[in-house]
Amino acid sequence: MLSAFATGTFLTGTAVYFTQVVGLSGAQVGLGMSVAAGVTLLLQLPMGRLSDRVGAKPLWAVASAAEAALYFAWPLIGGMVTFVLMLSVLAVVETAGRNARNVYRIAVFPREVRVRALAYMRAARNVGYTLGAGASGVALGIGLDAVRLIPLVTGLLLVLNALLVATVLPVIARQVPTGAADDPATAAPPAWRNPGFVVLGICNGVLSSNQVLLNVVVPLWLVERTDAPQTLIAWLFGTNTVLAVLLQVRASRVADSVDGSLRAVRWSGYAFIASCALIAWTHETVGWVSIVLIWAGHVTITGAELWQSAADWCFTSELSDHRRLGDYQGVWGLGYQVEPIVFPALYTWLALSVGTPGWIVIALIGVAAAVVAHPAARAAERHLVRVGAPVAA
Repeated sequence: MLSAFATGTFLTGTAVYFTQVVGLSGAQVGLGMSVAAGVTLLLQLPMGRLSDRVGAKPLWAVASAAEAALYFAWPLIGGMVTFVLMLSVLAVVETAGRNARNVYRIAVFPREVRVRALAYMRAARNVGYTLGAGASGVALGIGLDAVRLIPLVTGLLLVLNALLVATVLPVIARQVPTGAADDPATAAPPAWRNPGFVVLGICNGVLSSNQVLLNVVVPLWLVERTDAPQTLIAWLFGTNTVLAVLLQVRASRVADSVDGSLRAVRWSGYAFIASCALIAWTHETVGWVSIVLIWAGHVTITGAELWQSAADWCFTSELSDHRRLGDYQGVWGLGYQVEPIVFPALYTWLALSVGTPGWIVIALIGVAAAVVAHPAARAAERHLVRVGAPVAA
């Protein structure tokens, strides 16, 4: 919750801070974020393997502390070059910390409660994001002097987070991965040698593009293609947050095995289709009909999000070789990196420029990912059996 509080605080005030405090244009901010996304993509695999080498908990704590130090340095940013450099370094640190956190939370919970525990964690993080957005909103309401304090508040929260990770969380046994130089009978091949897992990670990344619909496409569609009031956007975001907090644990119950996770993937695909159909329909409606349909479409997108998240946690637990857990997390994260690079521009163009046929294509993309995920998961299972991977504990 603390790390999400910190992230939510900074992200909410990002646009105002970068443009009015740092003095950058919107185009420069977008370029800097694109560069950071590219750095994250390039370093996803090395940062995953780093957690195998040094241990998940130490890397998570160090990355949180380093992230805090970088936020304390934000007031020193004075131009485009330092802005891009800072974002790039921050991307490296965040990637290392996120992969380490993911490895730790898989390793620290027993198998029988793992998915349910991760659902509680996600609900708590949603609460943290909400608190962060509220704190940043207060700062924005006060004025630029308060906005200048946002990076410092974010840094302080991350310092506290790093201290808790380092001193309160239990230590887990670190498994150093074996490789070709070790006994061939116990060698653990790298994650990229598991093609089913790689493809499944990409499918998961495509299904996670529900976030692009929630945060980018639907708000733009509401403003440009419907007569619904713009204030509805705030209610939509509020609905998503409340449902994520209240229903994530319940939605995770289905993902108790690989079979259950594939069932969750199917449900996520069905919800993806329903949301596209409902939102596309609002181009032809007026008044309260538009408002109700957009709200219903947002609820179904939230359902797609909750089931996709639940399947994600079980897949990464059950289909990772635990001798290379960090390496597998690095490969899995590549799917998520595809989402911010490809789908904002693609989905926005399909929905706003192509219209109803574009919404059909968006739905078909989600369906294709859900369909391909099934043989990919089975291939990943067979690979783990073939290489003698230990059963997830």
